[in-house]
Amino acid sequence: MTATTQQQTGTTVMTNVEAVRTTLHDALVRDDRVLIMGEDVGARGNVFLITKGFLEEFGPQRIIDTPLAEASIVGVAIGMAMEGLRPIAEIQFADFIYPAFNQIVGEAAKTRYRSNGDYTCPMVIRTPYGGGVRGALSHSVSIEALFYHVPGLTILAPSTPADIKGLLNAAIECPDPVLFLEHKKTYRSVKGEVPGGYYTIPIGKADVKKAGTDVTVVSYGYNLHQALAAANRLQSDGVSVEVIDLRSIRPMDKTTILDSVRKTRKLLIIHEDNKFGGIGAEISAMVAEEALFDLDAPIRRLAGPDVPAMGYALPLEEEFLISTDEMVHAMRDMATF
Repeated sequence: MTATTQQQTGTTVMTNVEAVRTTLHDALVRDDRVLIMGEDVGARGNVFLITKGFLEEFGPQRIIDTPLAEASIVGVAIGMAMEGLRPIAEIQFADFIYPAFNQIVGEAAKTRYRSNGDYTCPMVIRTPYGGGVRGALSHSVSIEALFYHVPGLTILAPSTPADIKGLLNAAIECPDPVLFLEHKKTYRSVKGEVPGGYYTIPIGKADVKKAGTDVTVVSYGYNLHQALAAANRLQSDGVSVEVIDLRSIRPMDKTTILDSVRKTRKLLIIHEDNKFGGIGAEISAMVAEEALFDLDAPIRRLAGPDVPAMGYALPLEEEFLISTDEMVHAMRDMATF
């Protein structure tokens, strides 16, 4: 983990959801400008209980239950940010972010540019995304590619508890809007050691989670953990896979990706979002432009199918999602190409 660390005191094992909760709590204690607003964040304590008890501790001026109106949640947060506060706006599920699209793309992302730097918009929009939890049509979407095209908007998708803490702290500090994506399937299924004290991880920096020499795999979210499991399975067969956790989707760490590809000479990109027009397409284009003649095999993408949504029926959900076995097969094929 690459981290700028201050006041670190030991480590604690946490799940991803615990890392979100403790980081938000510490931010509220540390900075009076920080507030949280969204549907059910107050009395109910969030649908995942992330903010449970926050209302009683910090009061209704800083833990704000909002109407079911995403455009208003983000729009009000923009005004607060421009007036010097540090709002954390929660969209209960990423599938419900569409009513706020104009506020995010047309207003928040353009604030610095349209004001010639006179105003910034230091706000965080947190939302759980992704499938694998039987969420079906309205609770399984991946939204990163929809916002990837927008200059002025930072998109983060950390996969481990330590990265969640460091990047969420960095997002709160960022002077411009940050879309902070939390894969809901990892909330309680992923655990890891989290450094104590306050630290940030630089935005725009990927992390090599496993070093290797035969194939470079770039992933994020729940797929990152599957990719690591697949790479570890192949290790016993003599296949050495380097696994990069993208972490920061925009800005993207081109240097880490290109250095790895020039070493392994092969690239596999894995993401849950639809394949067509996804993050993998941009990574593929970047590598083709800057490292084409370093490759010994065509770039390959494993991604979600081009269907409108993930089904509720278990066979349909499994058909949409990429299995660890599929990843093992793809990595082995790449290594032996």
